[in-house]
Amino acid sequence: MHLDAVRHVSNAVTDAHLFTYLVPETAEEAAAFGVTDRGPAYLAFRSAAMGEVPWQVVAAAFYNFSPRAVRAMTGVWQAAPPARWQAARFRAAGRAMRRVGVDLTDAQLAEARSLIDPVVAGADHAGKVLAAANAAVALPPDPLVALWQQITVAREWRGDAHLVVLADNGLGPCDCLVLHTATGRLPTALARATRQWDDKEWSAATARLVARGWLGPDAEITDTGRAARERVETETDEHCAALWAPIGAAGARRFASLIAPITDAFTAAGTFRGLRGQPDPVDGG
Repeated sequence: MHLDAVRHVSNAVTDAHLFTYLVPETAEEAAAFGVTDRGPAYLAFRSAAMGEVPWQVVAAAFYNFSPRAVRAMTGVWQAAPPARWQAARFRAAGRAMRRVGVDLTDAQLAEARSLIDPVVAGADHAGKVLAAANAAVALPPDPLVALWQQITVAREWRGDAHLVVLADNGLGPCDCLVLHTATGRLPTALARATRQWDDKEWSAATARLVARGWLGPDAEITDTGRAARERVETETDEHCAALWAPIGAAGARRFASLIAPITDAFTAAGTFRGLRGQPDPVDGG
C-alpha cells in the first residue's frame, strides 16, 4: 500500500466529513434539544456513537481537549439521549448535503459503497474507540447519509491512530496543539478557544517543545520541529495503510475521487474557509 495513496484518501475522507462541524444545520438540530453552546453540542454529536458515557471518557477519546472544555458537556445526555443526538446528526448531514447540492448518482453511490464497505468491515478496531463506536452505529436508510457515516468511520479510525502516534512521540494533549499551531496549519485562536487550555498550560507545553528543540526561544517552529510534525503524519499514514489494504492504492484513489463532490459542494458554498486540505482540524494534533 503506497503511503501517498493513504495520505490522498485520508485527506479526501477528512474533507468530506468535516462539514458537519461547520454547517448551520448541525447547530439547528442541537438547538432543538435546548443546547445552543457550540462546544457541548460538538462534543455530544461526535461522541454520541459511544453511548451515554461520562465526560471523562469523552476527554480520553478526544485527547487534545482540556478537561475543562469537555466537562462543559455535562447535561447533554439529559437534554437528549445519545441515540437522538445520533439521529439528529444524520438529519443535519443529509439536510446540509442537499442544501449545497451534493449530487452523487445512484451508480456513484453504489460504487463508493462497494469500496468503503470492505474497508470498514475489515478494519481492526483494537485501540480505535471512536471508529469502533461509529462502525457499530446502524446505517440510516438515506443512501447519501449512509455513505457519509462510512466515511466517518474511516475518518475516526485515522484520528484514533493519530492519537497513538502522538503518544508514541511524547506529544501530550496540549503539546500537540502548540506544535500544530506553530506550523501555521491550525489557527492558534481556534485551538485555544475550542480546546480551552489556559495560559499557564499553554506556556508549559511551549517550554517543553522549546526544550526538545522543536520550537525556538520565540516559539517559532524549528526545522527539527517541522520534521517531527511531518514524521507524526507519516507514521499515522503507516498505521492507516492496513485500513485501506482491502481495496489497495487504486481503490483508495478511486474512492477519493468518488467522494470529492461532497467537498466540492461545500467548498463552493464557502463552508470550509481555508480548512480544506490541511491536517485534520478536528484532531488538531
